[in-house]
Amino acid sequence: PPCRENRPVGRHQVPLRAGVDASSAWIGWDRPLLTFFAQVFRTDPRDPDEEIDILWRGTSERELPRPVDAINLLEPFCDVPAEIAAQLEIDRMATLAQIDGPNQEEAKAFMVRLRDRDRRP
Repeated sequence: PPCRENRPVGRHQVPLRAGVDASSAWIGWDRPLLTFFAQVFRTDPRDPDEEIDILWRGTSERELPRPVDAINLLEPFCDVPAEIAAQLEIDRMATLAQIDGPNQEEAKAFMVRLRDRDRRP
């Protein structure tokens, strides 16, 4: 299959290009952060049971607002299936009525505090 789904909904494994030094690639929708994401991992040479991220974008609120933003990041590593953009938009739309719970609200507030701390001179 061109794109294998892995639950939770909104996270899809994408096939790697031949010769790419990576072990897996993922793309999806993160509803609490309201962003699409792109991830590429490589097996850790020191521990074959662990993976190291080569690329991990879409970790900040609204960082990648459109499916194409995440797809473009994966293209050097993957043969991205043509239908994935539509599936990502379906995933996003399926979460439109959901709201953050108290844990998600606190996690987002914590991330803002960290970002603000890191921006101080």
